[in-house]
Amino acid sequence: MWWLRKLNTASSRPTYRLVRDFTVSTSKFGTGQAEASNRTPLGLHRIAAKIGAGWPVGTAFVERQPIGFVWQGQPSASIAHRILWLEGLEPGFNSGAGCDSRQRFIYIHGVADETKLGQPNSHGCIHMLASDLLRLFDYIEAASMVWIDAN
Repeated sequence: MWWLRKLNTASSRPTYRLVRDFTVSTSKFGTGQAEASNRTPLGLHRIAAKIGAGWPVGTAFVERQPIGFVWQGQPSASIAHRILWLEGLEPGFNSGAGCDSRQRFIYIHGVADETKLGQPNSHGCIHMLASDLLRLFDYIEAASMVWIDAN
């Protein structure tokens, strides 16, 4: 995953600079938009909600609510540290009936076990290293755009 910063907004064709390259994990079932597919959706999204601000690194979440810490009985927490909840912006592709990324609860989030980052391992979400996720979470604003492609 890449973090890009827009450099030139005056021209009709904006230019971007790579700020950071992240190692992530996406779905072990591949890419796709269909509801209940457990695949990582493609296309244009925005950050619909930022969840976990103020909680310590290692906080484990279930249904976006903190339930404990990875070092206190939650070592296999599938959602940890912070959550960036994605909303698809392409009607009929990743937004709307049968394909809606937000209704599918697609997040960018951390995990307790980071040993599988860099290989497909999720059920549709994008997993990140805690230190990378914290940096991104603190920098990015709600409503920021996110582009997901198969590469």
